[in-house]
Amino acid sequence: MSTLDYNSVKDLKHYRNFGIIAHVDAGKTTTTERILYYTGRKHKMGEVHEGAATMDFMEQEQKRGITIQSAATTAFWKTKTDELYRFNIIDTPGHVDFTAEVERSLRVLDGAVVVFDGKMGVEPQTMKVWLQAQKYMVPRMCFINKLDGIGADFYKSYGTIINQLSKTAAPIQLPIGRENDFDGIIDLVGMRAHMYLDAKGEIIDETDIPADMLDKAVEWRNKLIEAVSDSNDEIAEKYLNGEEIGGVELKAAIRAATLELKMFPVIAGAALANRGVQLLLDAVCDYLPSPVEKKHLFLNPETEETEVLMGRVGGLNTDTDTADYRELAENAPFSALVFKISNDPHVGTLSFFRVYSGKVETGTYIYNSSSDTKERVGRIVMLHANDREDVSNVKAGDIAAIVGLKNTKTGHTLCEEKNPIILESINFPEPVVSFAIEPKTKSDQDKLGMALGKLANEDPTFRVRTDEETGQTIIAGMGELHLDVKMELLRSEFGVDVSVGAPQVAYRETILAIGEHREVLKKQTGGAGQFADISFILEPMEAGKGYEFSDEIKGGSIPREYIPSIDKGIQEALTAGPLGGYPVVDIKARITDGSYHAVDSNTDTFKMCAHYGFKEAMRQCKPVLLEPIMKVSVIVPEEYVGSVTGYLSSKRGIPKGMEQAGMMKQITAEVPLAELFGYVGDLRNITSGTAIPNMDFGFYAQVPGGIQAQVLGEKK
Repeated sequence: MSTLDYNSVKDLKHYRNFGIIAHVDAGKTTTTERILYYTGRKHKMGEVHEGAATMDFMEQEQKRGITIQSAATTAFWKTKTDELYRFNIIDTPGHVDFTAEVERSLRVLDGAVVVFDGKMGVEPQTMKVWLQAQKYMVPRMCFINKLDGIGADFYKSYGTIINQLSKTAAPIQLPIGRENDFDGIIDLVGMRAHMYLDAKGEIIDETDIPADMLDKAVEWRNKLIEAVSDSNDEIAEKYLNGEEIGGVELKAAIRAATLELKMFPVIAGAALANRGVQLLLDAVCDYLPSPVEKKHLFLNPETEETEVLMGRVGGLNTDTDTADYRELAENAPFSALVFKISNDPHVGTLSFFRVYSGKVETGTYIYNSSSDTKERVGRIVMLHANDREDVSNVKAGDIAAIVGLKNTKTGHTLCEEKNPIILESINFPEPVVSFAIEPKTKSDQDKLGMALGKLANEDPTFRVRTDEETGQTIIAGMGELHLDVKMELLRSEFGVDVSVGAPQVAYRETILAIGEHREVLKKQTGGAGQFADISFILEPMEAGKGYEFSDEIKGGSIPREYIPSIDKGIQEALTAGPLGGYPVVDIKARITDGSYHAVDSNTDTFKMCAHYGFKEAMRQCKPVLLEPIMKVSVIVPEEYVGSVTGYLSSKRGIPKGMEQAGMMKQITAEVPLAELFGYVGDLRNITSGTAIPNMDFGFYAQVPGGIQAQVLGEKK
C-alpha cells in the first residue's frame, strides 16, 4: 500500500478506530485476518492454527496459538454506496493475564467488535472486556462467531448476552441454517437475505428471504424496532401507529442508539468459513462511531465533576493548572496519547500513539507534557502488525508510532509546547504474581538488567525489583502465563538465560493501630558528625489510599529544608516493611517534633533517620501482612458444581454466588492468590476438562495469623 493511500480518506466521519475484543479462543484473530483479506490489506488468509496469522507475529503467539500483545493495522473498505472508509484496527488478547493490552487499546479506540463463540456465548473474559469497554464509553457490536460449528446456537448465545451483559443488545441479523448448514444471513434492517454460494465466501447472492424463515424474520424485526423505540420517540410513535418503518430510517435510529450506548447491535457469522465478514465490515461503517462521534469522559480538575464530551477531549493545561480542551480536528493544536511502547530489534523503541487533535510531521519537535521534555520526531510509521511503513505526517484520528522517543512512556501526552495539555493517562492493575530469577552465567548477568528494563518499559503490568534482604531479582506480573512469556522473551529476544524460582505472592504490609516513636541519629567522631531527631506518629488509612505524609512541625524545631528529606526517607522505607520486606501501603506518617544540630545536621542525616525511624515506628503499630484476593469465576456443567465449590472452599475461598451461564453454571468466589497456583490444572482434573476458569485481581486483605507466621517463616 502506498503512502498516498493513507490520505485517500480525508473526512474524519469516514474513520473507524475499532478493536476486536473477546474471551480467548472466540475467534478474534481469525476475524481480523478475514477483515484484512476482504479489505485487500493482504492477499492470503493467515490461519491461527497454522501459526500464520498476520496479527499474531510473535514467536510465542504462533507457538501457543493465542494472542499475547495487541497488534495494530490500517485498512480501507468501500461500502455498497461507493463510500470509502478508513479502518484503524487493533486485535487484542483474550487471556486474562494480558488484560493490560485490552485496557490500553480501549483507552484510545472509538468502537469495538465483541466476538462470541457461537457454542459458548458469554464467557468469563467476555465480561471483563465488556466492562473495560463500558468504563471508556466505547460503543460495541456483538459478532456471534463460529456458527458453523457443532453445537453452535445463535439464539442461545444471544440469550447469554441479554442475561449477562446487556438487556439492550438486539440482533440486526439472523443466520440461515445452523452448524454445517449455515449458508446465509438475513439482514433485518433491509429485510434481505445474503446467501453464500462458495466455500471462500466470496460470492454473496442478495435475494429475498427464504419463505420458511419469513415469519421468523418479521418477528425479530419487530423485536428490533421495539428495542430501538426505547430510545427513539419517532420510531416508537410510528411503530405504535402501525406505520411502515423503512430500512434507511431504521438504520439511522440504530446508529444513534448505538452511539449513545443505549443499544448493541448483534450480528452473525463464521469467520473461519468466510461467512458474515463483509456484512460485519458494512456494519462497522453503519453503526460504530467516527472519532468526532465518540463520547469521552473528563474529570474536570476545577469543578471535580465528570463531563461527557463529544467532538473534543479534555485535559489539564500545565501552564495554568486549569481544565483545557482540544477539538478533534486537524486545524486544532496538536495533542496525542501514547498507549504502548514496543522495542523493535530493527528500529529501536516504537511509541504507539493516538492523535486526538492537530497534526505532527517528521523532522519537527514535540513536547511531552507528562515528562516535561522535548522530543524530536525522526520517523513516523504506520503499523501493519510487525511491518512498518514510513509516512511524513499524521493528523487527528490517526493511530501510528514514532521511532526513537527517549523520555516517553505508556500513558504520556504529546503536544505542542506553546499549547501544553496533559490528557487522562491509562490506569493498569497491580501485578499479583512474582518469581525470583537468577542469571545462569556471568554474561547473562551483564545483559539481564538491560533486558528487564526494556520489558518493563513495554509492559506497565510487568515490574522488576531487587529484594533488599536476599539481593534476588524479583519479577512480578498478572499471572503465571504472563511471566512465562516474559522468560521466553528473555531467552529468544535478548539471549539471556535465567533460573526461575517458585511463584511468589505479591504480599503487602500495613498497620492496624496508631503508634508513636522518636528516632535519634547521633554519630560524633571528631569534626563534623551526624545528628537528626524526629518524632513520628503513624496511623492506618483506608484500604487503597496508599501513603500520606503530614508535616506538623511547629516552632522550627526541624528546619523547613529538611522536611522533604524526611518524606523521601520514609518513602524509601515503604519499599520494604519490617515484617518480611514487602512494600508498605495504606499508612499515614505525621511528623510532630524533633531537633537538629547547627553543624552535624544535613539532608542526608534526616533522610537516614526517617528511614530507620519509620521502620521502628511500624513495629509498634501492629504490623500485618496483606495478600491479594482474586475474584474467581468457573463455568462448569451442573454435575460438577459440588466438586468445584468444595475445591474452592478448600483453598480458603469464600463463595459469592452462582448463576446460569447458558447450559452451564457459573460459580463465583473470592480466593487468596497464594492458594491458586496450579488451580487451572486442578479444575481440569476435577471436571474432566470441561471447566472454564477465570480469575482477576480483586483487592488486598489481611492474612490470617497462622498463615502469616508460615509465610514469614518461609521468607526468613
